[in-house]
Amino acid sequence: MRRTYKARGDALVRSEAGEQGFWPSYADMMSAVALILFFLMLLSYIQNLITGNDLQNTQEVLAETRATLDLTLGQVDEAKSDLEKVTIDLAEAQLTLDELKGKLDDQNAQLAEQKKELAAQDKLLADQKALIGEQETYLKAANKELLEMRSRMQTIAVLRLSILEQMRDSMVGVMGDASKVSIGDNGAIVLSESVLFDFGSSAIKPAARPTLDKLAEVFAAFLADGENAKYVDSIVISGHTDSTGSDEENRVLSTDRANAVLDYLMASGRGKLNPYASYFCAAGYGETRPVASNDTEEGRAQNRRIEISITLRDDTIMDIVESYLELELPEEPGASRRG
Repeated sequence: MRRTYKARGDALVRSEAGEQGFWPSYADMMSAVALILFFLMLLSYIQNLITGNDLQNTQEVLAETRATLDLTLGQVDEAKSDLEKVTIDLAEAQLTLDELKGKLDDQNAQLAEQKKELAAQDKLLADQKALIGEQETYLKAANKELLEMRSRMQTIAVLRLSILEQMRDSMVGVMGDASKVSIGDNGAIVLSESVLFDFGSSAIKPAARPTLDKLAEVFAAFLADGENAKYVDSIVISGHTDSTGSDEENRVLSTDRANAVLDYLMASGRGKLNPYASYFCAAGYGETRPVASNDTEEGRAQNRRIEISITLRDDTIMDIVESYLELELPEEPGASRRG
C-alpha cells in the first residue's frame, strides 16, 4: 500500500517539475463529463417539464374530450330515445292513418249507398206527389158527392125536425102554455104528465083532449103527403114514470098511459089516423129512462112524461147511401199502380 502512494507521490513530484500529470487531465475530463451530464439532465428536466406540461394539457384536453364525449353520448342516447319514441309515434300514426283510411273507405261506401237511397227516396217522393195530386182530384169529386148526400140527409133531418116543431107549436097554441111541451135532446116531443094525466092515473084528462085532437090533425096532414110518409118508419108514443112505487107498477102505469094516448089519437077526428095506423106504436119504460134526478120533486116531475118520436126508415137512408155508392167517381188514386 505504501508503494502505491509512493508512486503517486513520485508522479506528483514530476508534475511539479514541469511535466504533464495524469490526475489533472482526469479531473478535467470528469468535469466535462459532469457538465455534459448536467446539461443532459437539464435538458431532460426541461424536456420532462415540457412533456409534463404537455401531458397535463393533454390530460386536461382528454378530460374535456371525455366530458364532451360523455355529453355527446348522453345526447346520442337521448336522440336514440327520441328516435325510438318518434318511431313508435310514427308507427301509431301509421296505424291510426290506416284505421282512418279504412273508416273513410267505409264512409265513402255508406255515402254511395245513401246516395242510392236518396235517389230512390227522391223518386218515391215524386211518385207520392203525383199520387197526392190524384188524391186531391179524387177527394174533390168525393167531397162534392158527399156534400150532395149530406144535403139530402139534412133535408130528411130538417123534415123530421119540422114536423116535431109543428106538433109542438100546435099543442102550445091549443094549451097556451109552452112550458108543458118541449123537444128533448133525443129529438122527441115531450109532454109533461100534468098535461095529460092526474098523478098515478092513466085516464086522459078532459082538458088534454083538444091538445091531442090538434096533434092528430098534424099527424094526419103530415102523413097524407106521400113525400113525407116515405121517410117515416114509425111514430112511437112512449110512457115514462119516476121511481116512486115498484118497478112493476111503474111499467104498467107507463104502458097504460102510452096506450091511452095512442087509442085517443086513433079515435080522434072520427078516425083520421086510421089509414096510417101501421106507423104508430106504444111502449112503456117505467122508471128506466130518467131525464133528471129522482131525488127531488122537480126531477121526478120531469121524469113523469109522454114522449112522441118519429123514427126514419132505414131503407130510405140506405137508398140515399146506395145512390151515393152508385155514383161514378174518378178512379181511386193508385188503383192502376196496384193492378
